[in-house]
Amino acid sequence: MSERLAPGDTAPDFTLPDADGNPVSLADHRGRKVIVYFYPAALTPGCTKQACDFTDNLDVLAAAGYDVIGVSPDKPEKLAKFRDKESLKVTLVADPDKAVLTSYGAFGEKKLYGKTVTGVIRSTIIVDESGKVAHALYNVKATGHVAKLLKDLSI
Repeated sequence: MSERLAPGDTAPDFTLPDADGNPVSLADHRGRKVIVYFYPAALTPGCTKQACDFTDNLDVLAAAGYDVIGVSPDKPEKLAKFRDKESLKVTLVADPDKAVLTSYGAFGEKKLYGKTVTGVIRSTIIVDESGKVAHALYNVKATGHVAKLLKDLSI
């Protein structure tokens, strides 16, 4: 079971390929706040709702100084299909070996329909301008999460 992050922890750095195969690094975002959200799978109903909510609020988040990066175990090709099908504007990155998901505590045991399974734990980590964890939210709901985030961050 991977350790969960807590406010004040240093966010694990990462470089992962985006939907077009271009490298995206957390370090490239130093000086801005970053919402790193982890979701189980592109092109599924809950993950689509969440990605569309982030896309719909991207301008508001950007104006408040936040960048958004979505991380899933999907391959870049699937992320490109997801982005194009849903007209997504958020940066989506691929973590097929689940190393980043694990380092953020977003991969491990979870309950699914009453059974314990191993998989992606829908999570959102907010990283401050210096690379420290400001908020660590685990087991978030796909629907309504972005609205709650805007409220909690007073945006």
